[in-house]
Amino acid sequence: MSERSYQQPAITPIEQRPLQNVSGVLGSRLFAWIGDIVALFILGWLVVALLIFLGLVTFGATWLLLPIATVATALGYAALTVGGRKQATWGMRMAGLRVETVNGGRPDGLAAAVHALLFYVAAGTVALWVLDILCGLVRDDRRLGHDILTGLVVVRA
Repeated sequence: MSERSYQQPAITPIEQRPLQNVSGVLGSRLFAWIGDIVALFILGWLVVALLIFLGLVTFGATWLLLPIATVATALGYAALTVGGRKQATWGMRMAGLRVETVNGGRPDGLAAAVHALLFYVAAGTVALWVLDILCGLVRDDRRLGHDILTGLVVVRA
């Protein structure tokens, strides 16, 4: 029997993450979420009203979009605000927060939308929501479960 020699690749050190101010972020995120719910409620009703009006003009064709309007509004809101220049939703801006990548960079719109989607999925189930929050309580960097999965960090602005 011939024995193949296997060489393990060289271990490269992981770069140091930048120091990110996460003091008091968990409490502020609650207030930011409440502000975002109000903003999404208003935006959602505007989108629904627009679709209903367009449904009258298009003989009901746009009414088929009503079931996905809420989800699309929430994900679009996150993608445009968190993935935008200010890196924060309107609620996060009121609470003095912004979102960064773990390397200190600006998140893109897709990462922001996935981040929001994972949050709303976790918030829709009690067990996942508790697990998501427990991650933030246990970790020093106060990252919740959906933050870890998307590689994002919520920091003080």
